[in-house]
Amino acid sequence: MPDATDTEGLTVGQVSARLDVTVRALHHWDEIGLARPSLRTAAGYRLYTAGDLERLHRIVVYREIGLGLDRIRAVLDDPTADVPGALRAQRTQVAERIDRLQQLSAGLDRMIDAHERGLLLTIEQQAAIFGPEWNPDWLTEARQRYGDTTQWRQYAERSASRGPEEWQAIAEAMTGVERALGEAMDAGVAPGSPEAHHIVERHREVFASYFPLTREMQVCLGRSYEADPAFAAHYDGIRPGLATWFRQSIDASARDHGIDPDTATWQ
Repeated sequence: MPDATDTEGLTVGQVSARLDVTVRALHHWDEIGLARPSLRTAAGYRLYTAGDLERLHRIVVYREIGLGLDRIRAVLDDPTADVPGALRAQRTQVAERIDRLQQLSAGLDRMIDAHERGLLLTIEQQAAIFGPEWNPDWLTEARQRYGDTTQWRQYAERSASRGPEEWQAIAEAMTGVERALGEAMDAGVAPGSPEAHHIVERHREVFASYFPLTREMQVCLGRSYEADPAFAAHYDGIRPGLATWFRQSIDASARDHGIDPDTATWQ
């Protein structure tokens, strides 16, 4: 390697700063023979010439578009290498990567919206799916009340991947459960009976479309169904006294699974 005065060429540190490449990477490229500095000072320090810097520029560009070091070496050193062909192939891969990133970005936007709004449905879609009793303001209230909970995060993550058809299916399933509750009460089904247990389990499974619902959490919901005026009005509107019958049925099912409803907590 030719000697040079200290004023000729660029040091590893200077090249690192100029090209925004780590000193470690420059040393590695030197070790594998990909880009070696052409000069050395009398003190033994490596120096890069203008020609070395031009090669390094090309290496940096090729690396940024995704070429591996072996492929870069071939493009730079093989006179028969099909450089345009290699770049076109890399351009195709970059385009595919951009498409994947755009899809990821769109998915993140939906996730953010779901966390902030709860439902990614228009007001009209909500009314058509959930019926005339549905109030879109309930979502805002739920976000304000439960937005920091694990259950809201689970609900939002599921909501982000659902469209109107999925929500329609869930709404119909819940309507089916409520219809079964009313019919069971009409038929004189007693809380704690196998028939009542079956309906309670159906309710838990359908409700789990929103977020995982443990039996203890279901007990807490049952209390709300009976004690909350809005919930009680909804269930008693299906059948008078249904809110209490449903809460009693949930409690009986919980006892059957070793849970004391009086001490159940939201967990």
